[in-house]
Amino acid sequence: MLPTPQQVRDYIAQGLPCEHLDVQGDGQHFDAVIVSASFEGKRLIARHQLVYAALGDRMKAEIHALSMRTLTPGEYAKAGA
Repeated sequence: MLPTPQQVRDYIAQGLPCEHLDVQGDGQHFDAVIVSASFEGKRLIARHQLVYAALGDRMKAEIHALSMRTLTPGEYAKAGA
């Protein structure tokens, strides 16, 4: 069974504290905007690794592709999103 965007959102939220989290997708390919204070001081690759860690094995089995925009709360506010 393919995961829904809401399920992917819940998976991320369970493993990573988020101030904002939006996930869109079709069951295999997902786009996410993830805002977390946990990203403070981290490079893009480290931010993505935090998200992948929150998803765990689901990234290998259930989710075919995840495109993500990872922002700190300050970056998100600055972007006016």
